[in-house]
Amino acid sequence: MADELLYHLHSGWHVDQAIVTEKEKLVVIRFGNDKSQECMLMDNLLYSISEKVSSFVSIYLVDIEEVPDFNEMYELTDPMCLMFFYDNKHMMCDFGTGNNNKLNFLIDDKQELIDILETIFRGARKNKGLVVSPYDYSDQRVD
Repeated sequence: MADELLYHLHSGWHVDQAIVTEKEKLVVIRFGNDKSQECMLMDNLLYSISEKVSSFVSIYLVDIEEVPDFNEMYELTDPMCLMFFYDNKHMMCDFGTGNNNKLNFLIDDKQELIDILETIFRGARKNKGLVVSPYDYSDQRVD
């Protein structure tokens, strides 16, 4: 399973450390229920691109049942979502869904996800807190 090959964070402290200590790369954290179908699919996609983006992205997985510390703060109610951080700052991305705080829907195309990560990383390096996704997902459900 891909989720066994990506790095799991097992406490709020570890999540904080991943966000605070990384100064050069975009930190991508997949929050969700490890056993949900959405998480398994996203974890497989993240694993499949992990080597290609490793020069500018660090990817972590967090099971929100095991580590509930951020559920209220980040409104982690979705079965799966990706959040982005750079230099200890939350990076937002406008996907056209009305939710700029996180990506809470599945993407099934490797290059599409790589393009999104590159866009967020480039914006972060320019000190932008919000970037616009290279793809419009306005047809995705919003909760």
